Amino acid sequence: MNMEEANSILRESSAEMLLMYLYPEMADVWTVHHEGTFYRNYSRDAMVIDVINKEVGLARDSMLKLLPQGVFVTENSLKGEDVREKYKLQEERRHLLNEAFLPFDTFNFRRRLRLEQKISETLDIRLRYILKTYFDFDIDAESNPYVREAAIMLPFVSHYRADYPFIKTMLAALTNHPVEMQFGRYSETDSARQWLPMVKYKVLIEGLDVNEYQQITQELQPLAAFLREWLIPVDVKCMLSVKEHRHPQKVNGRLVLDYNTEIE
Repeated sequence: MNMEEANSILRESSAEMLLMYLYPEMADVWTVHHEGTFYRNYSRDAMVIDVINKEVGLARDSMLKLLPQGVFVTENSLKGEDVREKYKLQEERRHLLNEAFLPFDTFNFRRRLRLEQKISETLDIRLRYILKTYFDFDIDAESNPYVREAAIMLPFVSHYRADYPFIKTMLAALTNHPVEMQFGRYSETDSARQWLPMVKYKVLIEGLDVNEYQQITQELQPLAAFLREWLIPVDVKCMLSVKEHRHPQKVNGRLVLDYNTEIE
């Protein structure tokens, strides 16, 4: 995922969902400031998140907007003499009203945070039930972090089975590393008369030593088994490996077979 995609997701996410994901323990301590919907078209919902002072600025209108416009100014309030002074007094009054409504806005926002928490818990319970009942997959018993994340896609497996570009994107998101995809043929004999279609996914990770390569390869094996069971057609050979970017100009003394070396 690049920065543009990440910013797009943040822009479309509500402040409640974002804060409950990042700081679930702070649901009852945030103080909220509504900056107005003027910023909504080009800014994310949570414009400012100040963790130290426990304040959040939203691209939303305050409850103060619900009041009639005449509460702030009258029709002729800025006419006549001393317009600058009248405008200054008007803004001071607006500021005082904003401060007066701050507790109401904060209370309402914290209530929405708690509601978001309840919704998240309900959806999590529903997901666990669906995985266990319909797919016989107990996510609580799964220890591999990659498989736990990938299992979230099981309810949509009928849409993404054999969608090889999607699987590539999912692997890149799970491992947080670039992934290469290659298609070919696989045969257990020297003859090419009987073969299976093959897809190879290579997770590109730089600078691994022997122990790190073996550890990551071992961690990815349950994920590879998960892919073969749920997302790869039964007649397709799927291989998942860890590779290093090929740099012909780079002289590297660390040679790890099947990682940064190849036998021609």
